[in-house]
Amino acid sequence: MSCPVNHAAELNPGLLPIDWLLGGWESDEPGEGCFPSIKPFRYNETLHFSHVGQPMINFMFNAFHAESKKPLHRECGFIRMQPGTNRVAFIVAQNSGLVEIEEGELTGQQLNLQTHALARISFAKEPHVQQISRVFQLRSDGKLEQTVSMATDNQPLMQHLHIIYRRSS
Repeated sequence: MSCPVNHAAELNPGLLPIDWLLGGWESDEPGEGCFPSIKPFRYNETLHFSHVGQPMINFMFNAFHAESKKPLHRECGFIRMQPGTNRVAFIVAQNSGLVEIEEGELTGQQLNLQTHALARISFAKEPHVQQISRVFQLRSDGKLEQTVSMATDNQPLMQHLHIIYRRSS
């Protein structure tokens, strides 16, 4: 027996303030990644934001090395809004073994998020991530910009990733 799938679910009204995220996005140009403990790199990434009528957005992010095309990080999870507020929660699992909850605020078409809780697998690579902050901004040209900052056991919070996407669907 299979479960029915509702392909035409109505958007939950609580998500209207962040409906601009919905759909597919792909990097316009390769994004840039850097951190003191790694060699700088360039990457391409696809984002997919969807919903099934529930009061959350589902997402899947897939990054690939710009030159070798090898898979890099993958993230999947959910975005929720606290009803009647501009408070947003970003619940994410990464293929590196990191699971986090980021919380923050929506201001216009900018989403600012910071680590609220963090967990990792027992054999995660060191140094361990201790904090993440992330900003999504829908620009006036219709492109989506993401900046991710990170702190580890031995490095303070600093920019780690920056990328701009164009809408693909």
